[in-house]
Amino acid sequence: MPRPRTAMRKIREVLRLGLGQGLSPRQVAASLSLPRITVRRYLERAHLADVSWPVPAELDDMQLERLLYPPTPPSGSARPQPEWSVVHHELRRKDVTLQLLWLEYRAGAPDGYEYSQFCRRYREWQRLLDVVMRQEHRAGEKLFVDWPGRTVPIVNPINGVIALAEIFVGVLGASNYTYAEAFPSQELPHWISGHIHAFEFFGCVPRIVVCDNLRAGVTKSHRYEPLVNATYQEMAALYGVAIIPARVYKPRDKAKVEAGVLIVERWILARLRHRTFFSLAELNAAIRELLVWLNERPFKKMDGCRRRLFEELERPAMQPLPAQRYEYADWLVARVNIDYHIEVDRHYYSVPYQLAGEQVEVRLTASTLEIFRRHRRVTSHLRSFQRGRHTTDPAHMPASHRRHLEWTPSRLEKWANRTGPFTAELVRGVMESRPHPEQGYRSCLGILRLGKQFGDDRLEAASRRAVAIQSFSLHSVHSILKTGLDRQALPSSPPSTEPRRHQNVRGAGYYQ
Repeated sequence: MPRPRTAMRKIREVLRLGLGQGLSPRQVAASLSLPRITVRRYLERAHLADVSWPVPAELDDMQLERLLYPPTPPSGSARPQPEWSVVHHELRRKDVTLQLLWLEYRAGAPDGYEYSQFCRRYREWQRLLDVVMRQEHRAGEKLFVDWPGRTVPIVNPINGVIALAEIFVGVLGASNYTYAEAFPSQELPHWISGHIHAFEFFGCVPRIVVCDNLRAGVTKSHRYEPLVNATYQEMAALYGVAIIPARVYKPRDKAKVEAGVLIVERWILARLRHRTFFSLAELNAAIRELLVWLNERPFKKMDGCRRRLFEELERPAMQPLPAQRYEYADWLVARVNIDYHIEVDRHYYSVPYQLAGEQVEVRLTASTLEIFRRHRRVTSHLRSFQRGRHTTDPAHMPASHRRHLEWTPSRLEKWANRTGPFTAELVRGVMESRPHPEQGYRSCLGILRLGKQFGDDRLEAASRRAVAIQSFSLHSVHSILKTGLDRQALPSSPPSTEPRRHQNVRGAGYYQ
């Protein structure tokens, strides 16, 4: 059975972080919220299959899965599984041993595990339990990021309206070297920009970013498997870092950034409390000036300062910046319509017609749109902001429009004939009014579905009026039905013979 798309994405992330970035299985497991034993198995299977990072571009998700999980012959029935939580609880009792619990387990399951397997599997299960340990921050390993709760007011010099600026804070684990910047809000574009500017401020990149379970970075907050935003994950992949969200209700996971936030609030924001700022740029200039002072301020209980510790300890252990800066992109999920187009911001973009009905992923930048299917890019377009228009690549069209899968103009006309001849004529006119018949499929389906809402008789009457006034559009038919014009007699004068110049121009006869 093929694995879900999200599972294959996590396998690719394990390979990227474990093989490409050289992180330990423990770090990879923490970043992706996977059990360590699962991470080890993925890496072992990749080693046996001779798969390295980067994965060859020609391997899509299905081919990669066949390499890592080749089909195996069916084995015998699985052995009964003990209730490990009960075993763990019983072991806390005085004089209870694993051997005693194994004997009780075998008494109820004669075909169960042998004693050595029983002990090994219990130890594997036990390693997945939470443990509380003191955090030791290695040089160049972790950057802790967060938004403080405190904001800074910015006054509009024209109308006096006050806007509240949010402060992004990043603190390196080993040196406490700190970065701060003001943004208009905590939304995803500003969250991503804060990371990029922090990396460029440091001049290098850590291996791990630890963030809170905020909405901009984590799509779904979960104690064990938080889902990281796709844009955030893409940015992390470009810079070669692993994202590890802090666990919910685990303050130890983000103690470093909480301390960094407190320092920024006390030594930067508090010192700016009497100043009035009229722009975000003015506020950030003041923050940058105080950041220099903060990072060069001597430590109280040891020699040096944050900057010196960063230069001597952190910088040599961190990764270089990538050659190209990350370009912000939104990720969407869309389903390909029967006309082999997807809808993004009310504009329609074509994909290969073989993907009609399939679900695809869309990557949106300011200027381009890329479409992916199973981690493989299938096409790209220049982004258009013209609503209701189509961007169609001729290479995506079938060899014959009338043999486009099971949806053809003749089939739609035949379906419309069940309602009546005028409905069929209207459907035919809609498709003939488009540069390509497929671009009229959506309108035709919408017209036919109006019969369920208003009845076939009214739809046929409305179609007759729309044909008479040469208005071949879904909006026109819906307007006729909504206003009850289908119940009124057609004008006695013949329709205008003036050529129709646009599908939204209805003519004077429409209003009679």
